[in-house]
Amino acid sequence: MGEILVVGLGPGDIEQLPFGVYQLLKADYPVYLRTKLHPVVANLEEENLQFTSFDEIYEANDQFENVYETIVGKLIDSAQKTEKPIVYAVPGHPMVAEKSVQLLLANTKGIQVTIKGGKSFLDDFFQAVKIDPVEGFQLLDALALRQDEIQMSQHVIIMQVFNEFIASDVKLTLMEIYPDDHQVALVHSAGSKEEQIDWLPLYEIDRMEGVHNLTSLYVPPLELDERVASFATLQTYMDAITGENGDIWIQEQTHEILIPYLKEETAELIQAIENEDTENTIEELGDVLMQVLYHTGFGEREGYFTLEDVLTTLNKKLRRRHPHVFDGVEINTIEELDKLWQKIKAEEKREQP
Repeated sequence: MGEILVVGLGPGDIEQLPFGVYQLLKADYPVYLRTKLHPVVANLEEENLQFTSFDEIYEANDQFENVYETIVGKLIDSAQKTEKPIVYAVPGHPMVAEKSVQLLLANTKGIQVTIKGGKSFLDDFFQAVKIDPVEGFQLLDALALRQDEIQMSQHVIIMQVFNEFIASDVKLTLMEIYPDDHQVALVHSAGSKEEQIDWLPLYEIDRMEGVHNLTSLYVPPLELDERVASFATLQTYMDAITGENGDIWIQEQTHEILIPYLKEETAELIQAIENEDTENTIEELGDVLMQVLYHTGFGEREGYFTLEDVLTTLNKKLRRRHPHVFDGVEINTIEELDKLWQKIKAEEKREQP
């Protein structure tokens, strides 16, 4: 059947390599390395470790996803051709942000895959920047960073900041929601003899030279009043304003009383759009959103519905009405799209109680 033993090379020095992993690497098994660009490999080479690395696959592919799929295919093929287990070694711990291992576990094709351990860089990273993870943290991949997934109230660790190009992409994403001068830290080789911590403003993180395989970025949390680009901050403010101890004016309002204000703000938004006044359009869109939240606040206060009910209904509608975006339904013209929408709306009416 074949077996693949997956191990982690740890975060840096050979002193950080678990002894059990060291013994397995030195055993009489074929060893495959995702990359030999790791400090431990040089030490093991001095001890005559024989291995096959997949670095040439990186050089031949532009997309990391293609690299990992190719590696998994070669590992499975090798495991099927030998009676003894093979060892697959990756940086850090196999189950911490290691895409190739996740793909391998999802595509075993009858091969037994056993995770034999390793050491993550996280413990050494927490120590390097002196934070307690119990306060809440996110571990994110620089190669798949999405702004809407970032929790600015938590400690954020972004790994795989390999070079200035990746750092530049990360910087631009973060600067959409963090202040440009927010103090962050580039942490190199955490926990090793080569550990280096560079504190600098966010806008400078891409001024790095060369390749840094063991570099991650630490982004400290923002205080509530600094998280101005967050919808969660808006919810917090509105909950306070519309709550029991909040604004006395809004506590006297009802859906009916608020209607004129909604009309007024909508009219002002329309006027700003027609005047091509971008700055005022931004402000008026905010005012319309504020009216929406006033109404949801009243609904929550009276026990009619919650903001979560509104979001659930909207998200389901967006997903349901856009199969051409999410489900691969082919649409080539506006006429075809209109027919699709009419069909979906008719189905929605039939399903209503």
